[in-house]
Amino acid sequence: MKRILVVGGGLIGIRHVHAVLQHPGCTLVGLADPDKSIRVDAPRFGCMDDVRDEVDGVVIATPTHLHAEHGTDAAARGWHMLIEKPVAGSVEDAHQLNRVLNDAGVRSLVGHHRRYHRLLQQLRTTIAEGAIGRVVNVSLLWAMRKPDSYFEQNWRTSDGSPVMINLVHDIDVLRFVIGEISEIAALRGASMRGSNRIESGAVAIAFENGATGTISFADTAPSPWGFEAGIGENPNIGTTHQDMMWITGTQGAISFPSLTLWKGQDWGTPAQKDHLRKPVQDRTPLEAQLDHFLDVIDGAPPLIDVADAARTLEVATMIEDALKDSQPCNRMRA
Repeated sequence: MKRILVVGGGLIGIRHVHAVLQHPGCTLVGLADPDKSIRVDAPRFGCMDDVRDEVDGVVIATPTHLHAEHGTDAAARGWHMLIEKPVAGSVEDAHQLNRVLNDAGVRSLVGHHRRYHRLLQQLRTTIAEGAIGRVVNVSLLWAMRKPDSYFEQNWRTSDGSPVMINLVHDIDVLRFVIGEISEIAALRGASMRGSNRIESGAVAIAFENGATGTISFADTAPSPWGFEAGIGENPNIGTTHQDMMWITGTQGAISFPSLTLWKGQDWGTPAQKDHLRKPVQDRTPLEAQLDHFLDVIDGAPPLIDVADAARTLEVATMIEDALKDSQPCNRMRA
């Protein structure tokens, strides 16, 4: 039985608490969070320093800007860790944390939980096996209208860019499925809510393997297209089961999450459609991630560690910076 401590009692932290409580392979040491109003059926600690119990692994689900600090503190105590995404508040913090972990001999896993979706794993395998030939390009669409209450009287009003909140997941999906991203260019969309916050935009991407791609995103536009809507993983977002990513190759194309495969030779012959058999998701991604974390504690290679997650953060930061430097497209220029 692995002894797991959860640090941070926000929405995702409480989900981790429940996952640990229900898992037959671990026991919950407790929840560390200074907010005493949080009620859980487990011991409570104000912070990690208050924990005197034996701990095998810690789940760090605190605000992003505290990840590096809390990861460093946990490493000093020899605790292997699962850190929520984004891995740190900056790329520099992520690299520094990785050095600390290496020096301490502490293993890490980062909570990019989409990698545990069996549909996504099958997509990755299908492409790697050459079902569509060499990847040429990918188009990804994420669009939803977040409720006004999401931005009221909190930090999101001015700094709630969907890049770090939402697109960081899609960026990691692209890295996981297609390959490393080498270059980006971005255009910022017009403001619909009357603030200076980044709300929408278009991103062009180049991959190291020669493929290119685009991401179109908006948190001001209701639509059926997006990972959460297509997969149905988030109870707060309506499920549509619509495709949101389309990948073309030299021998065909595939769309996700339907896993519709198109095969063809040239434009004179209609492409032939085939639906791949979908795998059964018998464990939720969060549960599968916890299964894997227990194995990582025992020495198994992580699906994504701090060093790997730092590359996802680096691409997201590049996109965020490019959008901040871009003028909103409020009107056509002469």
